[in-house]
Amino acid sequence: MWRADAGKARQPSDHQSDSIVGDSMTVKGPAYNFSINRVAAMVRRYWYLLRSSWPRILDLIYWPTVQMLMWGFLQVYLSQNAGFFARAGGVFIGSVLLWDILFRGQLGFSISFLEEMYARNLGNIMMSPLRPAEFLLALMIMSIVRLSIGMIPVSLLAIVFFGFNVWSLGLALAAFFANLILTSWSVGIFVAGLLLRNGLGAESMAWTIMFLFLPLTCVYYPVAVLPAWLQYVAWCLPPTYVFEGMRALLIDRVFRGDLMLEAFAFNAVLFSLASYAFVRLLESARANGALVQTGE
Repeated sequence: MWRADAGKARQPSDHQSDSIVGDSMTVKGPAYNFSINRVAAMVRRYWYLLRSSWPRILDLIYWPTVQMLMWGFLQVYLSQNAGFFARAGGVFIGSVLLWDILFRGQLGFSISFLEEMYARNLGNIMMSPLRPAEFLLALMIMSIVRLSIGMIPVSLLAIVFFGFNVWSLGLALAAFFANLILTSWSVGIFVAGLLLRNGLGAESMAWTIMFLFLPLTCVYYPVAVLPAWLQYVAWCLPPTYVFEGMRALLIDRVFRGDLMLEAFAFNAVLFSLASYAFVRLLESARANGALVQTGE
């Protein structure tokens, strides 16, 4: 016989309700619920998406290669006609490669996030046991994977075409990379929060926001060429210290560890602010029902 309440939806008990909320992608709950298995599952999902599409892989290599070749040949021309550039061999190529770490690191993070929005899968993710920190960590890992696919072949081409070996920078390269990738993640986290709150109407930010850093971080020229008042702004951005350190290493043959420490301090502040902004934007998106309305 059917029970009288068989047609009614079962309501979870208070304990069950708390368990569901605590396990879903919410900003609340104990930190020990963090699961590396859930992070690995998300990374595997993004990896399958990436390797199943050769245009995606080609895009990761195409633009860095074009930029490196263009600036590389320009440097060859200048080095043949100017004493300074003859002494400062590799500065343009080094700047291009480091800029691509910054730009592609953020773009790889944001593209993986956007793919969830394009597939209208964010709602499913938010209802899963995945936590925000796990989701962000998976995006960070994928940004490194995407960056590696693009940058490793390009760095080898720089050796073949121009004799510039970025790997010869050794520990300095590791310091440059760590600071640049931290900045790219900070920007990516903030953009992800904007996308959660504003939907695809904020999509253009994912593609263009990093270009705001291009003139201010002095990628291709020293900070000294900026107006005095703008130099204060430039020195508040961690990548500025990296590009100044790169020029000091390639031109003066001096590794500026002090610049790297200052960049790391600014990155710690920037990453903390971006994470806080993401949490607040996520809470706002939940309160306004924006998580299930990710269109424009």
